[in-house]
Amino acid sequence: MAIKTFYRTLSFIHLSLVIGLLGLTVILLLQGKGFNAHTEGNDLLLYIIPIISIIGYFGGQFLFNRSISKINRQQSLKKKLTEYTSASLVKYACIEGPAIICLVAYYISGNALPLTIGLCLMALLIVQRPSRQKIIEQLPLTSEEQKEFQ
Repeated sequence: MAIKTFYRTLSFIHLSLVIGLLGLTVILLLQGKGFNAHTEGNDLLLYIIPIISIIGYFGGQFLFNRSISKINRQQSLKKKLTEYTSASLVKYACIEGPAIICLVAYYISGNALPLTIGLCLMALLIVQRPSRQKIIEQLPLTSEEQKEFQ
C-alpha cells in the first residue's frame, strides 16, 4: 500500500507543478504585449535567460543523480522512497524555477525567445513525469522490492 500512495503522491505533485506552470503561461500570454523577435544588444535578459535555463536543467539532473547515488540498497523501502521523492522535487524545482523566470521575462519584454525557452522547459518538466518503470530503473531496489512495484 505504501508504494501505491507514494506513486500517487509523486504523480499528483508533478501534475500540480505542470498545471500551475501551464496556468501561468496562459495568464501571461493573455496579458502579454504580443510577440517580437528583436535581439537588440542592450537587452540583458536575452543573454541571462538561456544561461539560467541551462544551469537549472543540468543542475537539477546533477543533484537528482547525486541524491539517488547516495541511496543504499540495504536501506528500508520507505527510506528509499522518501529520498527519491526529495530528489525528484529538487529536480522538478530546478526546471520549474527557470521556466517561471522565462515566462516573466517574456511578460516584461514581449520577446518570444524567453517564451520559447520557457515552453521548452515546460516540455522537459512534462517528460520528467514519474512512472513505475523509471522508479524501478533509477532506485537501487532489491528483487523483492522490484516485485512489489509491479
